[in-house]
Amino acid sequence: MQCFTCPFCGPRDETEFFYGGEAGKERPEPSAEVTAERWAEWLYGETNSKGPSREIWLHLTCGEFFLMERHTVTHEVFATRATRGEEA
Repeated sequence: MQCFTCPFCGPRDETEFFYGGEAGKERPEPSAEVTAERWAEWLYGETNSKGPSREIWLHLTCGEFFLMERHTVTHEVFATRATRGEEA
């Protein structure tokens, strides 16, 4: 098992977390003019690259979203921080 650090609760077992997606993806706008294909690409398309990654995670226990910076191959976590009041 891997341990992630919630910025609000501290270190916890990975089973308490849910992956929310890549950080920094810009929502296509204006929404009324976005095609179904473009919405599908935005919702389900991930770069899924090997190496350092910035991701949004949800800690299911406290219900808080946060930013995690980690390496997708080694699973090393570089940092976690709150996203309240910030852009991811």
